[in-house]
Amino acid sequence: MAQRMLKFVDLGREMPQKRDALARRSDFDEVYRQYAAEKAAAQASRCSQCGVPFCQTHCPLHNNIPDWLKLTAEGRLREAYELSQETNTFPEICGRICPQDRLCEGNCVIEQAGHGTVTIGAIEKYLTDTAFEEGWVDAIRPVTERPESVGIIGAGPGGLAAADRLRRQGFQVTVYDRYDRAGGLMTYGIPSFKLEKDVVMKRNAQLEDGGVEFALNTDVGVNMSFDDIRERHDAVIVATGVYKSRDIGGPGAGLGGIHQAIDYLTASNRVGFGDVVPEFESGELNAAGKDVVVIGGGDTAMDCVRTAVRQGATSVKCLYRRDRANMPGSQREVANAEEEGVEFVWRTAPKGFVGADAVTGVRLIHMRLGAPDQTGRQTPEEIAGSEETLKADLVVKALGFEAEPLPRLWGAAGLEVTRWGTVKADFRTHATALPGVYAVGDIVRGASLVVWAIRDGREAADAIAEALRDAAAVAAE
Repeated sequence: MAQRMLKFVDLGREMPQKRDALARRSDFDEVYRQYAAEKAAAQASRCSQCGVPFCQTHCPLHNNIPDWLKLTAEGRLREAYELSQETNTFPEICGRICPQDRLCEGNCVIEQAGHGTVTIGAIEKYLTDTAFEEGWVDAIRPVTERPESVGIIGAGPGGLAAADRLRRQGFQVTVYDRYDRAGGLMTYGIPSFKLEKDVVMKRNAQLEDGGVEFALNTDVGVNMSFDDIRERHDAVIVATGVYKSRDIGGPGAGLGGIHQAIDYLTASNRVGFGDVVPEFESGELNAAGKDVVVIGGGDTAMDCVRTAVRQGATSVKCLYRRDRANMPGSQREVANAEEEGVEFVWRTAPKGFVGADAVTGVRLIHMRLGAPDQTGRQTPEEIAGSEETLKADLVVKALGFEAEPLPRLWGAAGLEVTRWGTVKADFRTHATALPGVYAVGDIVRGASLVVWAIRDGREAADAIAEALRDAAAVAAE
């Protein structure tokens, strides 16, 4: 083992410098600065190179983390990047938005020993950003072109990961998406302070330069049928994600000024691209000068509250029915939000909204945590007589997402779905009940992580490649 490793006893954990909270409130630039080469090498050298790397085991992509940490510590950055790219289609994205505290870093052996985890995500980001700067990110150039084609519905992480994998093997790939830019929620759902958009656009450009065809502004079931796509291609991947927002009712739920998180975040991201967004220009989806209340406790809620701060809201409050320890969002994101001035109103739930034509307040009730439910989480219970009204000019509902009814929207009765509306697919091959049709990502799993969608896309691509090669071999006999 190289002398450069095992430095965790003498060297403490150190993240890249975080920009001052006051400064970052005024822009959408990323929160964390980049490592310098020496700092990245030093932090990588803290890896213990343990015999059973739990970081790798708990990564959905099973990235070769100890190996590329060792290469980074030795200054062999190009080799480190190439090794990270072998198992991960988008390491620069996972390094930024994966919840490392729950996956690789949260299971780091030296973290369990009390020495502080290796900063895996920050080093992964550093490696790929360096690779782009140095020109190490190779263009997609298949050794042999194949005649078979694959249509992918959805240009999010699952669909793009499959497109990359299939194109590298020479298959002809067309990606269909309802939006005008590829990337799915990476483009329009996640704010730039977590994932700068040029990072996503670079990968989109790499795919397009490598021969992947994008059919954007194509809404399947509206301006193109699902059957047409199946007829055009030898195989089809459904990678639409889940975009149907969960909702809450109650008195006043139809008042103006109450919006879904996806609409609010999409408008903000479009403005960041320089698009003209009438709903933003009119103030409807602009938090400037408003008292903002966001309902929810996941990462989408964190994206909304931190966006509102940057838009110049007068105040930003987040309502969540459980406490801090039980919220589903990243604790790192909660800490960042608090630093930026967001107020969390724990153990509260909305009961309705007040106002004439537009919302002026949220009626809430305080909660206590009762007995655990079947999942082990304590069940929130209302405290009688604890209602109050919270001032609000803009309310954003960030309650999660559900699957759209694809069989009905697409006229695809044979596309089997679960009772939650997600598509049924084999957990190894990702094949659905329809011949030649596969499904990956959130449309199968429900709302989940980008890294799981990448894994699904890669696995489905490999299963399709094997099936098409086998079919070609049989036809040639």
